[in-house]
Amino acid sequence: MIRRLPRPSRRWAGPLLVLAALAAYAVTAPMGWAYADTARYRHTAADVPPSPVALVLGAGIRGDQPSIFLARRLELARDLYQRGKVKVILVSGDNRVAGYDEPTVMRDHLVAAGVPDRKIVRDFAGLDTWDSCTRAKRIFGVQRLTVVTQGFHLPRAVALCRAAGLDARGVGDPSPRTMPGTTIGYGREPLAMLKAMTSLATRPDPAHLGRAEPGVHDALAAR
Repeated sequence: MIRRLPRPSRRWAGPLLVLAALAAYAVTAPMGWAYADTARYRHTAADVPPSPVALVLGAGIRGDQPSIFLARRLELARDLYQRGKVKVILVSGDNRVAGYDEPTVMRDHLVAAGVPDRKIVRDFAGLDTWDSCTRAKRIFGVQRLTVVTQGFHLPRAVALCRAAGLDARGVGDPSPRTMPGTTIGYGREPLAMLKAMTSLATRPDPAHLGRAEPGVHDALAAR
């Protein structure tokens, strides 16, 4: 026998369903916008137009080794370099805590994979996607780049880099959903996009600014 909801519960069922629908829309709408708005700027490694710089966003390290996600990003950046799609790789990550140095681990991984050290530049204050993008522009003087990350993160990364004033395109690692952590990545991305909308609207300064650095310019000029 089907039990009916108590009368007060039935009274609130409609408004609660409306609120749930509005909440779901608020979470998913920014993602839909990001996917649609950046579609023409997202590419594969084979078809992305050449640009001077690849920006690799940090994704965690374990001691002196990159996380699985970060290793995939670095391998993709190496592929772009070897294809002649980029000339310099800017690795941007977190170095706030002693003993935790994402950019150096990223640099070392690329060098071990065959990328010349002189063609790698480290940004030690890429604390999140917005900071990495805006520092590439304001600190390192980059005008045009290819941002490298996972496929599920790419729409947000491209949107933020373009909002930071960069002529940005992106290439995403097509990590399969069966790869550990990928499902979580897809699941958290709508919430991360809500935070990104604040940056898109307010264009804040990065957590750390400082003086301009010539690293990218020097790496582009290096033979």
